[in-house]
Amino acid sequence: MGAGVTFKLVIPARFASTRLPAKPLLDLGGKPMVVRVAERARQTGADEIWVATDHEDVFAACTAHGVNVLMTRPDHPSGTDRLAEVVALRGWSDDTIVVNVQGDEPLIDPALVAATVRQLAASGADIATVAHGIEDAADFFNPNVVKVVCRADGDALYFSRAPIPYARDHFAREAGGETLPDSFPALRHIGLYAYRARFLKAYAALLPSPLESFEALEQLRALWHGFRISVAVAGSMPVPGVDTPEDAERMRRIFAQNVS
Repeated sequence: MGAGVTFKLVIPARFASTRLPAKPLLDLGGKPMVVRVAERARQTGADEIWVATDHEDVFAACTAHGVNVLMTRPDHPSGTDRLAEVVALRGWSDDTIVVNVQGDEPLIDPALVAATVRQLAASGADIATVAHGIEDAADFFNPNVVKVVCRADGDALYFSRAPIPYARDHFAREAGGETLPDSFPALRHIGLYAYRARFLKAYAALLPSPLESFEALEQLRALWHGFRISVAVAGSMPVPGVDTPEDAERMRRIFAQNVS
C-alpha cells in the first residue's frame, strides 16, 4: 500500500483528553488504541513510524508492544508542535516528508495516507491534506464540518467552519437551505496531513493569525503566512476516529468482532 515516495509517519498521542481521559490507552480488542493506530500505520509503506507522547503510561504501552515511541514535551499547544519536536529529535532533513496520523484513528485508511503523500510529492507544496465532496446540506451548514475551497491547481484558498462556497442564487430560492445545487464544489476537510520537515521546523516561530483564533482552525496559520497546502480529493468519507465515549464504544464493538 506504499505511496512510492519515502516518508516518515508520526502519531501524536496526548494522554489528556477533556471528553475521553487516557484516550490513547483505550482497550480495543486487547491492545491500546495507540498501538492499533501504529499497527494500521505499518500498512502505509512508511519507512519510519513513531508515536510521540507526553505520558509515561503511553510510552510504556508502546514499548511493550514493540512500537517506536518518543517522549515529547507536555506543554505543546498542538499536534503540529509535537511533530516539530520529533523532527528535531530525529534530525530529519528539510525535504523529509512527515505524515501526521492522529492517535485516535485506529481504522485510518492506508491508501488515503499514501494518496496524501503522493499529493505532497507531486505538488511541491509545503503541506498536503485531504477533502471529499459534501452531498448533504446539513453537513454543509454544520460549523463542526470544516470546509475547504481550492484553486485550479488544487491548493487550498481557505478553510472555514462557515458554508463556503456559498451558492447565492440557489439558497435565495431555497430559504431553508435543505438541498445543495447540482455539481456543487463543496468539500469537507479531513484532518490528515503530510508536511515537508522544513515547514515543521519553521512552524514554531510563526505568529498565530487572527483567522485561526476566530475559526479555531490551526491550518489557517500556514495559509496566513504564505505556505502552500495542496488538497487531495478522496472519493468517500473515511471511518471517523474516536472523540467521545460513544465513539469509543462503537470502536470497541468493531474490534471485538475483528480481533487480530
